Amino acid sequence: MDVSAVWKEFFGNWPDGMPRQGTLVTSLGQQIPFSGFLTSETILLIQRKSPDAEGTRQVLLPYQNIDSIKVTEIVKPKVFTANGFEGTLPKK
Repeated sequence: MDVSAVWKEFFGNWPDGMPRQGTLVTSLGQQIPFSGFLTSETILLIQRKSPDAEGTRQVLLPYQNIDSIKVTEIVKPKVFTANGFEGTLPKK
């Protein structure tokens, strides 16, 4: 499957019960903390929690340049399993 299609689907159907924030890792290794986002057919608009060194507050990023998402909040496993993930996580 096309990686950009995977990320477009994920952001377009963001899991209920998961805060719309985290840290996005780009294909160039840049880590961008975000506090919200908007989707389009080809590009993701992410809003930074605070400006970076250049004062940037928002970033437009093509889906194919997304490498991973780091989840910064505790999210219950049932949120992920309701969205197609399988298996169990250890209980604390």
